[in-house]
Amino acid sequence: MPAYLAGFRMTLQLTVVAGAGALVIGLLVAAMRVAPLGSLRGAAAVYTEVLRNMPLTLVFFFTIIVLPQFGPVLPIGYWAAVVCLTAYTSAFVAEAVRSGINSVGVGQAEAARAIGLTFGQTLTSVVLPQAVRSVVPPLINVLIALAKNTSVAAGFAVVELVATGRRLAQGNPADVITVLVGVAICYLVITIPAGQLAGVLERRVAFAR
Repeated sequence: MPAYLAGFRMTLQLTVVAGAGALVIGLLVAAMRVAPLGSLRGAAAVYTEVLRNMPLTLVFFFTIIVLPQFGPVLPIGYWAAVVCLTAYTSAFVAEAVRSGINSVGVGQAEAARAIGLTFGQTLTSVVLPQAVRSVVPPLINVLIALAKNTSVAAGFAVVELVATGRRLAQGNPADVITVLVGVAICYLVITIPAGQLAGVLERRVAFAR
């Protein structure tokens, strides 16, 4: 049980820290996607398309093996996993928020600009609050996927749930099925409440509309 709890805490910690970072970076990238400057839109588009179309395992390999060739060196382990999971998930957050921005009527942005608000003020005070509210359920689904994606970190020296299960299975070969069921239950403890939260928020958003 202590091993399960340690693996569970690491998985939960990776999900929370990387999820928070992904939400912040994803919002910034989504804002860049609709910025008036073409260079910002282009940079954000490249960032999003490259990361969301690349396997997460490859992102880990690139960060740990290729990136040091250009200067930045991340020690293999927890922080490398946080960086990879944050960057990878932020691309999906950015796309979800961008879809929410596109759902906001153009007239509202035009009205905000007509009364003198700048692009930044229009985005942060008028567009983003409505956009984020409309994409809360998809964002929670992205975070649920992030919780499951933390299992990739098991291959890069992070002892989370899957790595814990692998060690327990190797030490107790007669109880492999029990060990795997225990790992699955730990993941469900994270993902099922998150899914229920998405359902509740979706109903509240629908009611608010």
